[in-house]
Amino acid sequence: MARATQKRKASSGGLGSFLTFDHMIAGQVVLLIYWAGLGIIALIGFSVVGAGVGLAMREDGLSGWLLGGPLLVGGVLVVIALTLLWRAICEFYIAIFRISDDLRALRRNDDALFAARLEQGAKAPPAQPTVQPAAQPAPAPPPMAQPYSQTLSQPAEQPPLQPPLNY
Repeated sequence: MARATQKRKASSGGLGSFLTFDHMIAGQVVLLIYWAGLGIIALIGFSVVGAGVGLAMREDGLSGWLLGGPLLVGGVLVVIALTLLWRAICEFYIAIFRISDDLRALRRNDDALFAARLEQGAKAPPAQPTVQPAAQPAPAPPPMAQPYSQTLSQPAEQPPLQPPLNY
């Protein structure tokens, strides 16, 4: 484990960290992809608005607006839904990459604590556990079944009520 820490420290700068994947650029890439996706969604929105207005203007009278109006409203609702869905997808990927960064920080902290304990003269943990697990006792036999006539005469036991869990 100490060797892995030394390798990571040796490649902690510039191009070395980029080539060894110690520095992740995926968060910035997801941000660029998010803005590109929003641009595409905006183009879809403009085309739907143009189609709705064009259809309304092409037809004469009220029938044009009756055809173009629902297209316009439905298109705007679809664009809003696409925007929210795209945002959720990109946030999911950014959360995954942040979890990776947090795990990397925890690993570095653990490596530093391990190195500090080794410097203080503490023993390294054993590679294999030396204590064998205790034997499990034999399971209890199932209770005897009561005759049907006795189960009808005895009231059923009710478990105590538990308050609902609030999350």
